[in-house]
Amino acid sequence: MDQHQRSGAPKRPASRLAVGVVSAGRVGSVVGAALTRAGHRVVAASAVSADSRARAARLLPGAEILSPPDVAAASELLLLAVPDDAIAPLAASLPVRPGQILVHTSGALGVDVLRPAREAGALTIALAPAMTFTGRDEDLERLAGISWAVTGEAEARFVGEALALELEGEPEHVDEADRARYHAALVYAANHLTTLVNDAADQLKAIGVAGPQRLLGPLVTASLENALRHGDAALTGPVSRGDAGTVARHLQALAGTDLAATYRVMARRTAERALASGRLGSADAEGLLDVLAHPEAKETP
Repeated sequence: MDQHQRSGAPKRPASRLAVGVVSAGRVGSVVGAALTRAGHRVVAASAVSADSRARAARLLPGAEILSPPDVAAASELLLLAVPDDAIAPLAASLPVRPGQILVHTSGALGVDVLRPAREAGALTIALAPAMTFTGRDEDLERLAGISWAVTGEAEARFVGEALALELEGEPEHVDEADRARYHAALVYAANHLTTLVNDAADQLKAIGVAGPQRLLGPLVTASLENALRHGDAALTGPVSRGDAGTVARHLQALAGTDLAATYRVMARRTAERALASGRLGSADAEGLLDVLAHPEAKETP
């Protein structure tokens, strides 16, 4: 990879790199396959479980299954796709060498966790895909066009941006100090959306709706698309209208369920955003917030 004479837009890597993947889990196997698609060679991977070995065989067919130290020794670009808490001790234990490129895929961590490798002369990069991974075959196709959070010092940042472009993505620079906040925002949106949808589906099942996913699909998809396109202007429903009576009836219907407290918290946050954006007037908000503040509030006549 050309690591010199960089200016302006990131340069694309000029040659194929020997890639090592630790480990071939849901993220590592897919990112490794994407690097192969970009023209690099995944020569080695670590895979302990039967599922990881199966993924490696399917997505990284040219990779030799080795121990993490042997994967590091065999690679020019070493990809660490392990749980966050394992990155620092793993990076400190591997036999990295000057000029080697060491990348981890954690969204919450920057490059400080790779300091021992950097001190040994490796080029260290935090490169996290803004995507959720399910372990299914479609994960690889979903990488096209996504954003990659890039953190690195000087030359490393340019290399990280170039890798993101090679992976058909968009590099997004995130400062070291902002990685946790960046990741919290992604988790808040993606993980909590899954919880919200499944909680709603459970309530519909409980009242006899046979196909809650079919029912919710168009509604939730439209809501997501409108929120991304229009921001707070996409807010609809009883909270944005200040309809305290309907919200009180919701709380009564949900009393005793796992959803009651979460509904109240989310409705209050929606009311705050509706107020701040001017979609909800202060007079209408008063009664609504009173209902949300008192779990025992009775239905408004």
